[in-house]
Amino acid sequence: MENELKHTARILLNGGVILYPTDTVWGIGCDVMQKDAVDKIYKIKQRSETKSLILLVDSIERLQNYVEDLSELAIKLINEAKKPLTIIYPKAKNLPLNIVAVDGSIAIRVVNHEFCKQLIQQINAPLVSTSANRSGSLAPAKFEEITAEIKQQMDYIVGQQFETSESAQPSTLIKLLDQTHYVVIRS
Repeated sequence: MENELKHTARILLNGGVILYPTDTVWGIGCDVMQKDAVDKIYKIKQRSETKSLILLVDSIERLQNYVEDLSELAIKLINEAKKPLTIIYPKAKNLPLNIVAVDGSIAIRVVNHEFCKQLIQQINAPLVSTSANRSGSLAPAKFEEITAEIKQQMDYIVGQQFETSESAQPSTLIKLLDQTHYVVIRS
């Protein structure tokens, strides 16, 4: 795993876009700090830049660097989640503008996938994560379901041996309304 991590991290730090397994579905990703790579993901997905992307972090400690006012509610939800949970936080900080939603919010998941966690630690930044499909198409649960067209546009494809069988479906998505209230967008 160490060689795969180092190689993938080099690609990300040099502005590359990768196809990689997560704790949910296969994702298209990049280093959040690489503006051109983020722009490339929008083009690959054929996704409007007004629709923001999800970020993955390896820990609550790293999460605190990218959201204003991390509430006790958010920490409790993360710690008690039985399946992967993405939270939309009302105010992002320390992130490039092209990744933050128009209203200033940001969607972030504390990932529970060992390869992803270590990759985030190697690049010392969040990973952009969006399902490996065109916008409006079904998210591929398994590598074999990813179209050749998507695969051909990647700078690197992480080895399938890191694929997870935990969920193979998108994460639960909630939006924090304030310090004590939230709404479920996708369960």
